[in-house]
Amino acid sequence: MPVFPVFDGHNDFLFRFDAAPAAQRRDMWLEGEGAHHIDLPRMQAGGFAGGFFAIWVPSPDDGSGLNFEALMATLPYSLPLPPMLDSDYAASVAGRQLDLAYQMQDWAKGAFRICLTAAEVRQTIRAGRIAAVLHMEGAEAIGSDLSNLSLWYDKGLRSLGPVWSRPTIYGHGVPFAFPSGPDIGAGLTDLGKDLVRECDRLGVLIDLSHLNEKGFDDVAAVSSRPLIATHSNAHAVTPSSRNLTDRQLRMIAESRGIVGLNYGCAFLRADGRRDADTGLDAVMRHLDHLISILGEDGVALGSDFDGAVIPRAIGDVLGLRDLTDAMLDHGFGEPLVAKIAGENWLDLLDRCL
Repeated sequence: MPVFPVFDGHNDFLFRFDAAPAAQRRDMWLEGEGAHHIDLPRMQAGGFAGGFFAIWVPSPDDGSGLNFEALMATLPYSLPLPPMLDSDYAASVAGRQLDLAYQMQDWAKGAFRICLTAAEVRQTIRAGRIAAVLHMEGAEAIGSDLSNLSLWYDKGLRSLGPVWSRPTIYGHGVPFAFPSGPDIGAGLTDLGKDLVRECDRLGVLIDLSHLNEKGFDDVAAVSSRPLIATHSNAHAVTPSSRNLTDRQLRMIAESRGIVGLNYGCAFLRADGRRDADTGLDAVMRHLDHLISILGEDGVALGSDFDGAVIPRAIGDVLGLRDLTDAMLDHGFGEPLVAKIAGENWLDLLDRCL
């Protein structure tokens, strides 16, 4: 079967990389240790042409003793939202992850490039190298002074989600809940709307994944850009709070936007379980539904590698070939698989970055 280069909408490798002992990071990136979903040699072997690399700041341990893994194992579940982060703490952690991304680029000696424009992304992929676009998942590190966004832009940031699944000074995220709709909490704050306008002015993409429904609607009303959800699925197939309703999908379609399919089992399975024994038929059900509303040009991939429990049938970045083969077996023609695997993201970047 043919090989399709994959451009991916979301991974959390930088968070994992930051959490690793400093002495182990170089080998973790250049040699791999198998404990994570991606590293440089496996991306090269798996046909990973590039993607959005997320800067994500975890919430500090608040001493509550909550075991999110155990809570999500019992249905139904509704996990409490973590509290708002201190912006200085967030800026410190995010800055460290940004520095690590450039360290990865230096260590890769040309095999991995942080790209600032769509042209650079395409040039890098044509050269057989991995193209990275820097993304921020939750904008706590920007703080209340929006001039900070320009500083982050100058350092390479090209995509931003106003929230992760906790409140920020900009808006509200959806909790991890099943079964549940996304209509939870208020919309964007006035500062959040200003953030969207500033992102539009600079050319920073706005990511709707993790944003609640009222916030989604506010972004749609304020932004002049296509609506984007880098790693979300269809609520009609899996009624998780993190997935998008048909109404939201129609709004994305009308804006000529895009949705990157999330491989997280809890967002794929009809029963909402984080069970790695999840077949690729679950992936195909979501793809069928997304395509039925968004069309063939509006569906892409957003793995959530190193940020979620994914199907054992994919396993890690080396399983991308199995995923695209499954699409062909499902009846998708080669042109459609090529679009989903990478061409749709590249077209979106051509229009917006």
